[in-house]
Amino acid sequence: MMLYDNHGRIINYLRIAVTDRCNLRCQYCMPEEGIDYVNRSHLLTYEEIERIVTLFASLGINKIRITGGEPFLRKGLMECIDRINQIEGIDSIHITTNGTLTKDLIPRFEEIGIKSVNLSLDSLDAERFKMITRRDDLDKVMESLTLLVEHDIKTKINMVVMNQKNIEDILPMIELTKYLPISVRFLEEMPFNGSGIHDQMALWSHKDILDFIKKKHTGALQLESEPNSTSVNYKIPGYDGSFGIIASYSRSFCGTCNRLRLTPTGLMKTCLYDAGIFNIKDMMRAGANDDELKTALLSAVGSRAKDGREAEQRRADDLISESMATIGG
Repeated sequence: MMLYDNHGRIINYLRIAVTDRCNLRCQYCMPEEGIDYVNRSHLLTYEEIERIVTLFASLGINKIRITGGEPFLRKGLMECIDRINQIEGIDSIHITTNGTLTKDLIPRFEEIGIKSVNLSLDSLDAERFKMITRRDDLDKVMESLTLLVEHDIKTKINMVVMNQKNIEDILPMIELTKYLPISVRFLEEMPFNGSGIHDQMALWSHKDILDFIKKKHTGALQLESEPNSTSVNYKIPGYDGSFGIIASYSRSFCGTCNRLRLTPTGLMKTCLYDAGIFNIKDMMRAGANDDELKTALLSAVGSRAKDGREAEQRRADDLISESMATIGG
């Protein structure tokens, strides 16, 4: 079975945020004092997550991404991932992490068959890393990166580009791809920082990022991207890896979006920028059967916003003020 939205797009990818907690305080994600974390009893249980994945797999979802917050702050997650991996119809599991807690888990990633890991890393300079994340954990992240490569796990680095904060890290990040078979993706900064404040005038757009890179690497070649890719990808001749640019605020990739999002509290989102469509956890805890859950899901997918702009316009609240940690990065 294949799942289509009302715009004829195949939906086969579910991103599951298993926690809103994080051990970093990245400036683009949450305030220095953190956010008001939800009570643990309000989080989806692992059993509820497994039920949802089983249900979604029966409708055509075959790709799962586990994210947070920082997902590995939640105890027992690897066992849950292992069980999800055994659900019929699930072809691949992917992980997004800040890499501070993963060093000892990477052999398990390989054993389970994790298809790829997205590693959040916004600076290779210890002082800038500390300034951006408000934590001194760069060494832990770099250890994780080294082990991911050693274990042949497909790795992407996600760097949020922030004006006057880490522009000088763009070219050093690209140099990582000279000898490492990784992809570095540069993301436009988004408004999900938990404050509701977003300086659009200071935004480095995807065009600004590419222009900056091409001043140094004039021979960078654009690659053919996968049909549902969020990034426009490039390779420098002679380099082992590649780099990509994600127009996460400009939202130029929305026309091929194939993903749904599930927040830690069970809120189903058909777009990163919407306010949430329905709460599947509340339905389950109220006794909804699988057919009722499927009906709610198909209704949400069948009235999906065309793109992120439309999703944002549909919000009852005019201001995006939530933290990315509450949505699923």
